[in-house]
Amino acid sequence: MKLKLLNLLTVSLVTLAILYPGIIVFNLIWERHIELVKTQNLSYQVTKIQKDYNPLSLQAGSINTRQFPDHRKLSRHNFFMKLQILAEQYKIATILQWLVLCTPIGIGFGILGYDRYLVYRAAVLKAQVEMLERLWQQSIEQ
Repeated sequence: MKLKLLNLLTVSLVTLAILYPGIIVFNLIWERHIELVKTQNLSYQVTKIQKDYNPLSLQAGSINTRQFPDHRKLSRHNFFMKLQILAEQYKIATILQWLVLCTPIGIGFGILGYDRYLVYRAAVLKAQVEMLERLWQQSIEQ
């Protein structure tokens, strides 16, 4: 039973190791595509705001222009804030990808290490039993 579990785990880890680089590349390309679409949407919104903003339509006497914030500054600030959020999400996604990759590999190495430890302990126990049997045989002979 233990051997079947070890074989299953080995096959799973090898399959994961073979497929994981392709999954990472696909995920990175998909994330870049999503970022590109978001950037295009933000760019479209910035150009739309710039087209809608017409300083000639504001009359000097009727509306105080200091009451209204500059839309270009707000859109740039908003754009850079969204880019910063995307960068942080990218860092978190990268950390999670490495965690997903390293967790099964670590579990596999842990199982293999524990299995080797059990073999070592059995060999030490067998050597101790043989030594005690020899001592017992010597004490009987005396």
